[in-house]
Amino acid sequence: MGKITGFIEFRRLEEVAEAPRTRTRHWREFTLHLSDSAAGVQAARCMDCGIPFCNQGCPVNNIIPDFNDLVYQQDWKTALDVLHSTNNFPEFTGRVCPAPCEAACTLNIHDEPVGIKSIEHKIIDKGWEEGWVVPQPPATSTGKRIAVVGSGAAGLASAQQLARAGHAVTVYEKNDRIGGLLRYGIPDFKMEKSHIDRRVAQMSAEGVKFRTGVHVGSGDSETGGGVEIAPEQLMTEFDAVILAGGAEQPRDLPVPGRELNGVHFAMDFLPSQNKVVAGDKVINQIMATGKHVIVIGGGDTGSDCVGTSNRQGAKSVTQWELLPQPPEAENKPMTWPYWPIKLRTSSSHEEGVVREWAIATKAFRGDANGNVVALIAARVEWQRDVTTGISRMVELPDSEFEVPVDLVLLAMGFVAPVASALESFGVARDSRGNARATTDGTGCYQTSVAKVFAAGDMRRGQSLIVWAIREGRQCARAVDEYLMGSSTLPR
Repeated sequence: MGKITGFIEFRRLEEVAEAPRTRTRHWREFTLHLSDSAAGVQAARCMDCGIPFCNQGCPVNNIIPDFNDLVYQQDWKTALDVLHSTNNFPEFTGRVCPAPCEAACTLNIHDEPVGIKSIEHKIIDKGWEEGWVVPQPPATSTGKRIAVVGSGAAGLASAQQLARAGHAVTVYEKNDRIGGLLRYGIPDFKMEKSHIDRRVAQMSAEGVKFRTGVHVGSGDSETGGGVEIAPEQLMTEFDAVILAGGAEQPRDLPVPGRELNGVHFAMDFLPSQNKVVAGDKVINQIMATGKHVIVIGGGDTGSDCVGTSNRQGAKSVTQWELLPQPPEAENKPMTWPYWPIKLRTSSSHEEGVVREWAIATKAFRGDANGNVVALIAARVEWQRDVTTGISRMVELPDSEFEVPVDLVLLAMGFVAPVASALESFGVARDSRGNARATTDGTGCYQTSVAKVFAAGDMRRGQSLIVWAIREGRQCARAVDEYLMGSSTLPR
């Protein structure tokens, strides 16, 4: 694959990024894709390793050695075809996927994996630049109608696959624009929303219908005056329904002072800024400008809060994590080719943040006006029981402390989809509150309700975009088999 001695001759090359001091002044993407020649050199590093562990490391099973070889040969259009054969939206994953494929790369044994993500980024961007990404409308119509509830990565992937199979697909989205958490959960500096708009235009030309501002279900509508459709109506009008909403029920922090002004969920903070970037006027927007900000939660959402706070002009930004600091480097013989737990520094961290680990928040303290002014916390230690192997958190003696704060952002993950979305359809849930549906055997992706399917976060819980795309594609095949008896769609 590539050049047989390329992994010896060439070093890994990272994509060029704008300097932190400059990029925090705007909301645009700041990472440039590789040049044609540089991508060819990086693809040449893909070695003939015998077993392409990168394929199994990638949730959508991208055929990585093949498109690497094609890029090395500078056959870009064929490389794009190979990439699209497993991934509907490589411009999404090429920007925001954490690249488990690179963790699984054989060259990662020596900490210099092939730059698979940067090559994917280059392939799809070149495809759009050259006009190779075009609508693929079906040759015939099956006469079957399918409703997709939710327009994130899983919903869009399933909709596109089913439309290309000849089905009439309608996508319902409760927000004012298509994209779900792709649009309102990811800051524009990580992925500009024009990438979603281009795909929506392509899918519309392929026959997919999009309806925004529609809340499917009953009660607690979040559309702010939008249309509400009962599940019974979808069940009557469509031959199959796919539930593909995101995991939007955040993990709360029930400590004294939680009700104070200035303590917010991350997803009350991030979407409003995306709307402002899109040109909307947001009343009473939560802003970090001139404030001491503490982000509680060390994952991707917390990192996005850090980057957004810095761009809004926060006075200081601190990020806390309850768990202990992970090792700076993994134990390769113990973890490779699997995804390792290790210290990861995101682009937002590079822009300025104080990171702290093993801290438990005990309470928030407010002023006479009900505004948060301080956070009370303590240092903790995680102790493993030698008998059960279970770790438990123990507060360290005399470690309690108090810090001033003006804005607290809770980014501790998401526990499940919004319960009403599943309850309104009468779908059985698993122990974690997700839709109960298997991914193999007869009836995969089918819920307990006839002709209702579930995919993405709605079925597996909070996860990566690349997993959502995989589930959307596989669910589309399951629906096609359910309606037609067989399917030519790939899994």
